[in-house]
Amino acid sequence: MQKLAKLIYFKWLGWRIVGNSDFSKNTVKKAVIIAAPHTSWHDFYIGVLMRASVQLKSYFIGKKELFVFPLGWFLRQLGGRPINRQENENKVDAIAKLFDQADEFRIALAPEGTRQKVESFRTGFYYIAKKANVPIIMFTLDYENKQNLVSEPFYPTHDMEADFKYIYSFFKNVKGKISEYS
Repeated sequence: MQKLAKLIYFKWLGWRIVGNSDFSKNTVKKAVIIAAPHTSWHDFYIGVLMRASVQLKSYFIGKKELFVFPLGWFLRQLGGRPINRQENENKVDAIAKLFDQADEFRIALAPEGTRQKVESFRTGFYYIAKKANVPIIMFTLDYENKQNLVSEPFYPTHDMEADFKYIYSFFKNVKGKISEYS
């Protein structure tokens, strides 16, 4: 599977991975991975191909409505976990608990929470990382340069404003598939 993913990602699509080499070596066993800008459904397969190319074991969440047969079976095989966005439960706590249940657990999230244009990231990923005491690893979905720039692991501090300034600076001027939503 890795060879096929590499062929598609690197050769056929012409993408590349730049930045944090630890990301590809899986030395960080637990992390919240955020990918932005999330502007199109194409982001999903780019992320899956990148992950498979470097043999990175990670999970993602999606609305429970997507997880019906046969699509649900396929999404679970790719590492998907359904989440009920309608119930009145604390999703940050529920997701943070997943880190306690495994020696190795990485979850990939889109910090915008949607594929539409947003003015700011949602904060759930940040609070999950703080609650689980795990780093945040950022990677870009840069369609203009056909690259995924990967950050070093970043542990949130007690200064949320400074942390988000740092996070936003990582994604500055990156153009997604639909550039006007970036």
